[in-house]
Amino acid sequence: MRWECQRFCALSGAALYELLSLRAEVFVVEQRCIYQDLDGLDPDLWHLRGLDEASGQLLAYARLLPPGAKGAAQSEPMIGRVLTAPQARGSGQGRALMQQALLHCERLWPGQAVALSAQAHLQDFYASLGFVPCSAVYDEDGIAHIDMRRESQV
Repeated sequence: MRWECQRFCALSGAALYELLSLRAEVFVVEQRCIYQDLDGLDPDLWHLRGLDEASGQLLAYARLLPPGAKGAAQSEPMIGRVLTAPQARGSGQGRALMQQALLHCERLWPGQAVALSAQAHLQDFYASLGFVPCSAVYDEDGIAHIDMRRESQV
């Protein structure tokens, strides 16, 4: 897997199309969750893409939000829109993606805790990466979620 973390403006049209298409495939179609994925935040965020070494195909993706990207109440960086392509699941790419996301968050925002809104059934997975729950379970677009936070490891 080759990892690239870029700002929105640095993505090619083809790369942007591929990541938006995969987000729609997973979050809207597969999870049957009708919501507005294009929330106006993407231009100000970092986009972490895991690309197949041979084909260059997008297999894993997350977006990294700086503190305050979602408003004043968001005081720490966040990892969001975490996904692995259906054909890459079960191969450890989700863990590799999160490890890369945490490395990039530490590089971009050193010494800061990192937050995420996890689908509740993945709480144990995120806990294995050092995240702890910081909210009760809540409904977001028909899917149970829980807010989680990971303290800086430095």
